[in-house]
Amino acid sequence: MTHPLIWILNGPNLNKLGTRQPDLYGKTTLSSIEENCRLHAKTHGFAIDFRQTNHEGVLIDWIQEAHNNAHGLIINAAGYTHTSIALMDALLMLDIPIIDVHLTNIFARESYRTTSLIASTALGVIAGFGENGYILAIDALIPCVKQKII
Repeated sequence: MTHPLIWILNGPNLNKLGTRQPDLYGKTTLSSIEENCRLHAKTHGFAIDFRQTNHEGVLIDWIQEAHNNAHGLIINAAGYTHTSIALMDALLMLDIPIIDVHLTNIFARESYRTTSLIASTALGVIAGFGENGYILAIDALIPCVKQKII
């Protein structure tokens, strides 16, 4: 039997983690976060499809693809969180559980970052826990996915 699949989608500039503003975003790379997510999900019998792009249209294509292929979705839309109605509309088409995740506490930052268009599509938002936010998101998503597929 195939493991249930959680997709983790990452938006612009997250490929630069570890070197981009390490005082704000930490020194951990996105590839290290991916590895930790895979290991954590595996201990719960889940698989991960982990992706990053700097392009809004690619994120939308992946969200549409997730509709038929993912059991749950974790998204860190980065800067698109605050600006992309198109991304929000794509997420609204999904019938799988979604978690909106952010490395920093977007609600304690600049005023333009305190609005998340993605949050309205998600079961919840995890923000401010750095790289651990991804693990928290997996832990939050697993029971929702299990409930839906049982």
